[in-house]
Amino acid sequence: MTAKSSMRESPFSLVYEAEYPIPVEVGEPTLRYFRVDEETNNEALLVKLEMLDECRDLAHIRMVAQKQRMEKYYNLRANLRYFKVGDLVLRKVTQNTRELNTGKRDPTWARISTVTGKR
Repeated sequence: MTAKSSMRESPFSLVYEAEYPIPVEVGEPTLRYFRVDEETNNEALLVKLEMLDECRDLAHIRMVAQKQRMEKYYNLRANLRYFKVGDLVLRKVTQNTRELNTGKRDPTWARISTVTGKR
């Protein structure tokens, strides 16, 4: 499992409170594997378990900050336009919206008759 860039934690570790275990059949035995002290390992797991809520909170804060940066980036580049009744706008004409017996050179401009939405 790879860590997500926004949270810097793997989803598995946030849900199951531990890193993804490698099955014994897949991993080859190494010197590190044979020298594991079970008591020290249990203490390390308990420390990680105590820090889990803090780790989740930090991951959530980083994720919210990343979303805010994306929103700010989008809003800087968005060109908002406000129309008034009577303004001419270009309307999209497709086969479904085309009026009967009109050619392809018919006007695609329309006048705004009503304005809806918030400003």
